Amino acid sequence: MKLYDLEPSGNCYKVRLFAALAGLPLEIEAVDFLAGEHKGERLAVLNPWGELPILEDGKLVLRDSQAILVYLAGRYGGEAWWPGEAHLQGEVMQWLSVAANEIQHGPNAARLVDKFGYALDKALALERSERILRLLDDHLATHQWLAAGRPTIAECAVFPYLAVAWEGGVDPRPYQHVNAWMERIKALPGFQPMPGI
Repeated sequence: MKLYDLEPSGNCYKVRLFAALAGLPLEIEAVDFLAGEHKGERLAVLNPWGELPILEDGKLVLRDSQAILVYLAGRYGGEAWWPGEAHLQGEVMQWLSVAANEIQHGPNAARLVDKFGYALDKALALERSERILRLLDDHLATHQWLAAGRPTIAECAVFPYLAVAWEGGVDPRPYQHVNAWMERIKALPGFQPMPGI
């Protein structure tokens, strides 16, 4: 399998993190983002959206980190990471949606402003960050893991942009249950960090 990757991208890291935790071999091909390689002809054939990550597994090509996580867990990770029961899959999917929405437009957006100079509404990103961190902290006050009572791909989807939230001026330290959960993830066998973690 090959991952077209950008090292500081939390979305790319989601895939690298899961592969590390699940012990999946993954060939990493670094993409020159600043030069626009992700929008060039070669990669546009694989992903017309011009975004990363992109996963190639034989003839299968997938874009979007959440979709890639579901595929890898379902194909290679087994029920340990992607439960077979529909109600538990629903629990996991709720958190994949949070990662793609609230976290993407909260902590990630704030980081894009501070670290990469994106012209986004920083005040709104901080407001969204506070809300999602509060909700997440409330959930983790009574749950060790996000879904299914064990680590799943939900952890891989939600963790990255929270772990580097400080790069956008978002401080997760006041949220003790979120911090304890992040430490549990870091203690999982095979865990690998990304820059900033």
